[in-house]
Formats: sequence, C-alpha cells, structure tokens
Amino acid sequence: MKWLADECFDNDIVRGLVRRSPGLDLIRAQDVAEIAGRDDRKLLVWASGNERVLLTHDLATVVPALLFHRQQASRCTPVVLVPD
Repeated sequence: MKWLADECFDNDIVRGLVRRSPGLDLIRAQDVAEIAGRDDRKLLVWASGNERVLLTHDLATVVPALLFHRQQASRCTPVVLVPD
C-alpha cells in the first residue's frame, strides 16, 4: 500500500511510521512539487491518480473536498482521518 501524508499531518507520526517500518511507501505532500501548497481537491486528484491513501488530521477541509471529488470522479483515493 502506498501512502500520502498531507501537509498538516504530524511529522512526528510520519517519522515514527518510517522508523518502525523502513519499507513503508509514505511520502509527504510538501515533498511533491505538483501538490505542495495546493488545495485539498488537487491533493485528492493526485493521490487518486497515483494510487495513494491519504493521511490527514484536517477534517474541516478534507471532508468537503472528498465529497466534492467523489461527485466529480469515477474513483477516489481512500482517506484515513486521524484525530489530533
């Protein structure tokens, strides 16, 4: 499984996951030029196109973007909403 942590995702968690599972395919949105600093809709489109599961703490903006994306696209990436 391939993972994408959005820009607001806790970097301590990212580091801990990678340390615990060195082979984990996890990238951060801020490290990908096409989506760094972009809105959640673009993030979801990119994650779907690259078959990545999105990790986020940001319920306020990701959920509405996800609902919009599901109406517009034939498929949508899975999203894991992690409470703070």
